[in-house]
Amino acid sequence: MPNQAALGKSDLTVNPIGLGTNAVGGHNIYPNLNEETGRDVVRTAIEAGINFLDTAFIYGPERSEELIGEVVKEKGGRGNLVIATKGSHKIVNGTVKMDNSPAFLKDAVESSLKRLQTDYIDLFYIHFPDEDTPKAEAVGALKELKDAGKIKAIGVSNFSIQQLKEANKDGYVDVLQSEYNLFKREAEKDLLPYTAENGISFVPYFPLAAGLLGGKYTKDTTFNDGRAKNPLFQGEAFIKNLEKVDKVKEIAEAKGAETAHVVLAWYLRQDSIDALIPGAKKPEQVTQNLKTLDVQLTEEEIKIIDEIFQ
Repeated sequence: MPNQAALGKSDLTVNPIGLGTNAVGGHNIYPNLNEETGRDVVRTAIEAGINFLDTAFIYGPERSEELIGEVVKEKGGRGNLVIATKGSHKIVNGTVKMDNSPAFLKDAVESSLKRLQTDYIDLFYIHFPDEDTPKAEAVGALKELKDAGKIKAIGVSNFSIQQLKEANKDGYVDVLQSEYNLFKREAEKDLLPYTAENGISFVPYFPLAAGLLGGKYTKDTTFNDGRAKNPLFQGEAFIKNLEKVDKVKEIAEAKGAETAHVVLAWYLRQDSIDALIPGAKKPEQVTQNLKTLDVQLTEEEIKIIDEIFQ
């Protein structure tokens, strides 16, 4: 597997295994996060050769970007780092709403630049669609920022196929980030074929389905966080899902690999999935994730995994 992948039609190249950083300063997402551990996660990633960091305004809010900015500065600057961040959440009197208006997106980019302590953002995503802004107009604002050198590539996230087509009317979208994993394969219906056809990289989030595809849970595992309400983790469905994961575990064990790494390697063999951004709460998880690049799947194994989750 190549150690560098191109993102969409942009000039950006990344290690196919990046780092999702919602557990770096994402205090509104995870309770009791230790910021120094978060900094260590980012340091470890950079030292291990990961050069694709994925953050967002709403992780914290703001804190994830700030911590990444601090570590990058401490490490002596950008080098070949590709930093992706996202904006669209507007907090007004404690209420969050989405805003894709050109004026808001331009402000969001300026604010992210300050928090990241840098003068350009490699990849800026519209994090969620709003209801009012025509999507081509929103992307047009990002194209202006790209022409001005403030951002290098344009992304959209959580867009429906209609919104994506509208956003990409002029061919400016480089990356789509959307939910996709072996349990949630709706993206295969229209998003993945569209991204493959239009030279857009598809970056899946929740690739391990909240850990379910990691192969570490048993039918006796209990959950006291968001997973407790997640249908994938309920009763009979949970048991059936574990049985599927166990079949992948057999493939992994035969290869001397971890289940999670086999799953991640499977995604990298799908059309237009050029890079992944598994998260990490601890530095050792970062180096673990990189072992995905050592997993070589045969065509037969790819087919078997596909069929297990049909």
